[in-house]
Amino acid sequence: MSILVGMSFFMYLMGLLSFCLNRKHLLLMLLSLEFVVVALFLMLVFYLISYNWEFYFLMVFLTMSVCEGALGLSILVLLMRTYGNNYMISFNLLW
Repeated sequence: MSILVGMSFFMYLMGLLSFCLNRKHLLLMLLSLEFVVVALFLMLVFYLISYNWEFYFLMVFLTMSVCEGALGLSILVLLMRTYGNNYMISFNLLW
């Protein structure tokens, strides 16, 4: 069980690393965030299994992560229609 927790923590760190390295490409940032959410979900599953708790919180977590993914994709579609590409360099959001 500790190997699986260590693997999910490694997945979490690699997701954060890829999020930091791909900060100029919006689609890759969204994919990295979803990878981090999957790693957090795995850690939460292993935590709840180890203490024999109920899994109701997992449904709430999955609902919030799906909402986060849908919001990110809708922002991506909006920016693609407005600017034509998904590179963060060309967006003039702060000007």
